[in-house]
Amino acid sequence: MGPDVERADTTHVTCEMCLKEVPASEAAVAEATDYVLYFCGLECYETWKRQSDEAQPVTAPDA
Repeated sequence: MGPDVERADTTHVTCEMCLKEVPASEAAVAEATDYVLYFCGLECYETWKRQSDEAQPVTAPDA
């Protein structure tokens, strides 16, 4: 079996951003308290992180 051939029993996960199927062993993982998100690479992770930061409301500090 060559290096470009994947085994049939390889577990795949879906990238949270682009929905690309990638082997779980190759995925970048962002863990939170209640769930795990998978990304095909740093570009998708950084896009997700930026969008998630922009979606959070900015609160003023307590006076």
